Amino acid sequence: MQIDLKNRTAIVTGSTAGIGLAIANGLAAAGARVIVTGRTQQRVDGAIATITKDVPQAKVSGIAGDLGTSKGAQELIEAVPATDILVNNLGIFEPKAFFDIPDEDWLRFFEVNVLSGIRLARHYAPGMAKRGWGRIQFVSSESGVQIPAEMVHYGTTKTAQLAVSRGLAESLAGTGVTVNAILPGPTRSEGVGDFFGKIAAEKGISQAEVERDFIATHRPTSLIQRLATVDEVANLSVYLASDQASATTGAAVRVDGGVVRSIV
Repeated sequence: MQIDLKNRTAIVTGSTAGIGLAIANGLAAAGARVIVTGRTQQRVDGAIATITKDVPQAKVSGIAGDLGTSKGAQELIEAVPATDILVNNLGIFEPKAFFDIPDEDWLRFFEVNVLSGIRLARHYAPGMAKRGWGRIQFVSSESGVQIPAEMVHYGTTKTAQLAVSRGLAESLAGTGVTVNAILPGPTRSEGVGDFFGKIAAEKGISQAEVERDFIATHRPTSLIQRLATVDEVANLSVYLASDQASATTGAAVRVDGGVVRSIV
């Protein structure tokens, strides 16, 4: 299978590191014109440099801004009025006991993880439908299916993304626009690596040991018994953005290493 995204424009939110950067890199390698986004120009410039180093022929640019706010979303929309592919990857996570999560955290997580994608999809989807082709993705998580006790607020937002994704797919039936959610499992992203690195330093053990302990204790149903790589997640995103994935829509597609114990 050869995926060709030449003449397609793709926006990947939260794409200066981790899964988002890997997705942007994969889309650029497939020929898409990619717009990366991040909170600061320095991070955006760094992502562009990384992609152009890996993909010398890449057509990539960037927009700096806080897409967790309506102002940031509007700034992106004004800079890039239309796109063919929208990957709503922006998200935050934080382990915190349920009884310690204040209202402010619930609201912040919902606005960043859920409303950011809603705002952009609300703008870009009608143009896709009018042109008869489009791809919208929400990067959710297996935590949206199996809510983690240590991050109930995070898991709740990931469940909400699944609902939005399916509802939007229903709204766009027959238009040539597909909408899907991706469900990564534990993934060795920059944020996760920093978090595990901090734990390793505090305990005086290696990061590899922390990762193994996390899988054994918190994700024992993992069938691969390890963290996924960001490229393994990105490969699924690039496929779902392709012409070849035209019959896949309204789906929650797992790349969770088998963590979710389900046959469907």
